[in-house]
Amino acid sequence: MAAFTSTAASSEAETGLTMVTRAALEADPHAVLARHREITPLIRVDDGVVMLLRARDVQALVTDPRLRQVETEFARLRGITAGPLFDFFQQTVLLSNGEVHRRRRTPIARTFAVQVVAALRPRIRALAEALVAEQVPRGRMNLLADYASPLPARAIGLILGLPERDVPDFTRWVYAMSRALTSTWQPSDLPEAEEATRRLTEYVDDLVKQRRRAPQDDLISAMVPLIEAGDPDEAAETRMQIVSLILAGSDTTRAALAIQTGLLLTHPAQWEAVCRDEALIPGAVAEALRFEPAVGSFPRFTLAAIALDGGVLPAGALVSFSTLSAMRDPALYVDPDVFDLRRSDHPRWHMVFGGGAHRCLGEALARIELEEGLRALTTRLPDLRLDAPLTVRGSAAIRRVDELPVSWRTPGG
Repeated sequence: MAAFTSTAASSEAETGLTMVTRAALEADPHAVLARHREITPLIRVDDGVVMLLRARDVQALVTDPRLRQVETEFARLRGITAGPLFDFFQQTVLLSNGEVHRRRRTPIARTFAVQVVAALRPRIRALAEALVAEQVPRGRMNLLADYASPLPARAIGLILGLPERDVPDFTRWVYAMSRALTSTWQPSDLPEAEEATRRLTEYVDDLVKQRRRAPQDDLISAMVPLIEAGDPDEAAETRMQIVSLILAGSDTTRAALAIQTGLLLTHPAQWEAVCRDEALIPGAVAEALRFEPAVGSFPRFTLAAIALDGGVLPAGALVSFSTLSAMRDPALYVDPDVFDLRRSDHPRWHMVFGGGAHRCLGEALARIELEEGLRALTTRLPDLRLDAPLTVRGSAAIRRVDELPVSWRTPGG
């Protein structure tokens, strides 16, 4: 840990990289990133991370073999070297490479294939419509907690066979645990994150035991033979992939659904357009993911120095591929600071989902949840309005929306 921190915290004079404080980034990330992106391809943050800023570099290097996915470096940088949370970092498919990554990803990849997930759209639509119907008589809600949170959690519950009654518990653990993956992480968050990781891991252990006794038609039951066939370490690793799916399937889509609704309501003409024409929904989802992404970056680790136009990405660096910056890059997008659901210059592969072997496994599921989540709102609550401005926190990794109060006219009101 000491050696890594010493290398990561090298001064601007030693590395030739412009140093930026995390505090400045958190205060106004778009402005700070835009200012630096114009003059340099990368910056070093005072927490030891190097940020890659330009779209062409993010697109080109995401599959470059001179970089790998981070493993436990991210945890160690934050002082996490043992315990339940460290075990997650060490065993999850999200942070692994090579043959280990293939071994962890293969058993779950088929479940998230585009065709398989597409067949779930009617059920996800029904979930979204039911959630909206529950809220309609109230006339107001915290859209984040009352709608954006339960929809993806119930959807991942469909795939894994999780009882709906368990949704409040496992989502609470997920949100506490995922703070370790945000740019707003504080050491004081560690005890709650550790406890949440322990509780979620124990919850998955209980689910596996239940499926062993009474198999169902779900992914956990399909993974039981793999757990039983391996030694204790391999069995623990396989169970951790279920933990990873619950985490990844619940958190980022929650924020993205709240953000896209807030953005559209902040731009009333575009909200009204979507309400009139549901064919605009996929474009609205794609543009919201670009304009204010729920995932502001994804991490990599450099195995060699890499020359860029205007700088050198140093070897042995923990790198943040800043989608937050790249998706506002005027070299790729026309008027990138304008929110436009009819935008026609999105690249074929949306950067928010990463790329290469580590491209988001749940991309197809997330798009369906976001589209159906928006469709249910525009259909049932076209007069929806914001009761407070949308605020998105975080300059990298998983970003946060604390709450999003909205209201509407009730039937007969």
